[in-house]
Amino acid sequence: MDESPATSRPYRSALREEQAERTKLLIARAARERFVDTGWAGTSVRSVATAAGVSEATVYAVYGTKAGLAVTLVDSADAAADVERLLAELGKAAGNPRGQLAAYLSFDRRLFEHGGDGLRVLVEGMRNEPALAAAYEEGRGRGERGRRETFSGWPASARRRGVSLQRALDAYAMVVSIQVYDIAVLERGWDPDHLERWWVESLAEQILA
Repeated sequence: MDESPATSRPYRSALREEQAERTKLLIARAARERFVDTGWAGTSVRSVATAAGVSEATVYAVYGTKAGLAVTLVDSADAAADVERLLAELGKAAGNPRGQLAAYLSFDRRLFEHGGDGLRVLVEGMRNEPALAAAYEEGRGRGERGRRETFSGWPASARRRGVSLQRALDAYAMVVSIQVYDIAVLERGWDPDHLERWWVESLAEQILA
């Protein structure tokens, strides 16, 4: 039996959304590779489009301008870290603040481990390139908003006495970053598993009752 117009329209809409998301991810991955290989100045929209297998017009339609492409460094890092896994782990740990804290730290460990090359482009170039600085702030802001939403759902008794929601978020931001990851893993030789455990233990002690 043929689908009726009423049932086929939602299907086609979902298919278009899936295709659009797939195209966005292709562009994000291609842009990250180009930025890592040739730097910000050496990367053109045309080279990103060629690497992604799409037209320049498609790149502009998705990200607007070359400045907009800076956000691909955040998008591709998020994809590499598996946002869906984070959401599943947060749901599984509902009612367990330490478990949810650990889920965020596991995500950030994956973010730096698998998407760190692109994030380093942001960190190294943001002092001279406003687009990279804006993308860096966008990435940090995404994480902050997610943690604020999760942490604010904990009962006040879950936090150490005297530790406000803002102080808990501040502590997380000061302890967890690509710079700290690089010092621990690349400079000091820590195993990423060791660093993740240290993050969990340190932040749990700082912010949880």
